[in-house]
Amino acid sequence: MSSPAIRSTNVLKRNPMRFATAFLAVLAILVAGPKAALDAAPQHHDQVPGFYRQKVGDLEVTALYDGTRAFDPQWLNGTKATMDGVVKGLQEDPRMLDVIDSGFLVNTGKQIILVDAGAGTWWGGGALGRLAGSLRSAGYTPEEVDIVLVTHFHSDHVGGLTTQDGNRVFPNAEVYVAKAESDFWLSPEIAGKAPKDAQPFFQSAQAIAAPYIKAGKWRTFSGSEPIVDGMQIVPLPGHTPGHTGYEFSSKGQKILFWGDIVHAQRVQLQHPEVTAIFDIDQTAAAATRNQLLPKLAGANVLIAVPHSSVFPPLGRLRKEGSGYTWVPVVFTDRWDEKQ
Repeated sequence: MSSPAIRSTNVLKRNPMRFATAFLAVLAILVAGPKAALDAAPQHHDQVPGFYRQKVGDLEVTALYDGTRAFDPQWLNGTKATMDGVVKGLQEDPRMLDVIDSGFLVNTGKQIILVDAGAGTWWGGGALGRLAGSLRSAGYTPEEVDIVLVTHFHSDHVGGLTTQDGNRVFPNAEVYVAKAESDFWLSPEIAGKAPKDAQPFFQSAQAIAAPYIKAGKWRTFSGSEPIVDGMQIVPLPGHTPGHTGYEFSSKGQKILFWGDIVHAQRVQLQHPEVTAIFDIDQTAAAATRNQLLPKLAGANVLIAVPHSSVFPPLGRLRKEGSGYTWVPVVFTDRWDEKQ
């Protein structure tokens, strides 16, 4: 029996043209170099699904990515020196004010609770509205959500509740919102007296709430009445009339969903006095922030922030100089790992 080398030589003698063609093809690849390699390995631009799980006692908390947008520095109100610093910072890092929008799912083992629902198609011009997809990627469906807790009724937090044609995205969920918040945004009288540039906020709020009200799924609360076992209502006035946080406790661990205490994280943590034009009562919003931040900086409370400069939007506060610094959770593939 002839060896492979001898057989190969015989083939080349019988098929000189085939050998020449193969040789030229290999030579072309070598000459083309990197471009041919790139053509053979096209790049993929999709990221991993937008969710992150965190264990808090017996609770499974899942952060749900809704999208990223740029926060306009003109939306911030601070001293000239502070705002000059922001403008200079943006020249060095144009993405300094990029904000990740998120909602959060809490699985108590008995109920599935959504805290804020993202923007849907009501805000962000297409940059937001990914929360429902992130929810599905995390292994849940909108139909499984039992309760939605609303921090406030700006459309980047509640737009994901309802489609533009008036259908409920979470058909089995009861929606809970502070009575002061509901009364304000759903009032035709207040809407009629509001400035022209505020009218879209009222219009979207009323359209988003309507199908849940019609279905008897709209619930309001006025104080500390129980909604979920192990959850405490935390009034956080200023940003909106009924702006509310929710603190969950389990096995000695706590997590606070604080709504819009901070919009531009890299500015307002260092300068808590800076407010946003979206704060209906600027003075009260700053006062609430200045009362809350020192309490959280001295406590071992995990904070869930819907507007963050990083994902996952979970972390803790630490005092730093005259302001505060954000200490995010360390990404891990062990979702039940303590942090």
